[in-house]
Amino acid sequence: MTEIDFFDVFQGQVAAFLLILTRTSGIFFISPFLGSVNISEKIRAGAAIMLAVLIFPVVVKQYVIHTPETVAMFAFTVAKELFIGWLIGVVGYITLAAIHTAGKIMDMQIGFAVVNMMDPTTQQQTGLVGTFLYNLTIIYFLITNGHHVFLSALAESFRIIPLDSMVWNDSLPQLITDLTAGIFVNGMKIAMPVTFAILLTNVGLGILARTMPQMNIFVIGIPMQLMIGMGMLSLVLPFFMLFLDVIFNEMYANILIALKALSP
Repeated sequence: MTEIDFFDVFQGQVAAFLLILTRTSGIFFISPFLGSVNISEKIRAGAAIMLAVLIFPVVVKQYVIHTPETVAMFAFTVAKELFIGWLIGVVGYITLAAIHTAGKIMDMQIGFAVVNMMDPTTQQQTGLVGTFLYNLTIIYFLITNGHHVFLSALAESFRIIPLDSMVWNDSLPQLITDLTAGIFVNGMKIAMPVTFAILLTNVGLGILARTMPQMNIFVIGIPMQLMIGMGMLSLVLPFFMLFLDVIFNEMYANILIALKALSP
């Protein structure tokens, strides 16, 4: 009867499963919806374990796994695998952060900048329009199976970056910087119709104030900005949904670019 070397077993299948679980857990820290604080930690942990169980046979069968030989190397590899999963989530979070930026710009233009509420998904004070647009985005994200983007990216990451083979690339910080700069650009694109409509309204009110000085423009201007801003927002919403499709496709492309930056 042969003896079982538990260290060899741990160094093989068990170690590989733990590394896969670590990478899988990374997307549940910060990614949109999957990393939301509204979802219980137990549910997120259970979902991470379930994904690891599903991915484990595929990874073990298709790819050659090289597990670390020492505890120190294993701990370093765990940190790298966690970073890969976290990177998938943070790219998605940065991409959807443009929705919050667009909402803040609209709030300032319409006149809701002084009205803030606690967003339970981000634990931050956000405006009314920003919260509405972000919640609408998450609903559309789930309806269109946008969360499958993260699952597909996670499965693809094991092909692009096998276990314990991540190589640091100096282009990754520049990529994250470009994505962060794109938050304001995409936010301005979304808020442009409402911003332009409010700008024309202010120009018209300015002309009216010069031609009729006796009229109280402040009494008329604030309700007019509110009505025009909300009316323009309601007209823009159908096109906003089309813009979300573009953002979701861009999100998946950016995740793959970030993963390839770390590929060996």
